Amino acid sequence: MTTPEPILTARRWRSRRSAAVAGIVFGVLLITALVMMQVALAGESLQSVESDPGRQALIRIGLNLVPFAGIAFLWFIGVVRDQLGDVEDRLFSTVFLGSGLLFLAMLFQGAVTVTSLVQMIPSESIDEAIWTFGRGSTQALVSVYAMRMAAVFTLSVSTVALRTAAVPRWVPFSGYAVALVLLLVAGTFTWARLLFPAWVLVLSVAILLTPARARAPEPG
Repeated sequence: MTTPEPILTARRWRSRRSAAVAGIVFGVLLITALVMMQVALAGESLQSVESDPGRQALIRIGLNLVPFAGIAFLWFIGVVRDQLGDVEDRLFSTVFLGSGLLFLAMLFQGAVTVTSLVQMIPSESIDEAIWTFGRGSTQALVSVYAMRMAAVFTLSVSTVALRTAAVPRWVPFSGYAVALVLLLVAGTFTWARLLFPAWVLVLSVAILLTPARARAPEPG
């Protein structure tokens, strides 16, 4: 008599609903954080931030939201991969996982750089050159490189969703459009960064509202 393997994670934490909730949390938190950062850093100069405590508060609140958005994104990736199960394509699975983790790592690195800059503002150890360098490097990291990885993530998820018919077809097709915009103009138009978390939010709501399709029985 064989002993069944232990289940380390309860089934409810590995369900489509769990993936949808994680994606919704990620989308809402990251959109909020990006909007706060965009509004607070609207001025190009260091003086515009130094002289406005309200902007500094917005930056700090936005930065505090980023780690929680990242946790939700990791959960979203894990549950989606678990839902694919036996139908998971190795090629798209590798691209999906790799691009998602790279996006998250770059997002965190950008948040760390901005956190360091903000902590230096009350003192006199930061000057315009340091601020310009830190702001420019963060802008390039998040808007250029992280958003390109987000575009690859969106492409791979949209392709898998289209193949498995897990959500309505317009969702993956809109994902292709979002990925194209992120690839072409995310580094030029900073507000385009909102498209990625917004699309994950839409995808998650679609997952939540679309009933799971029963798998066809294997021929016996």
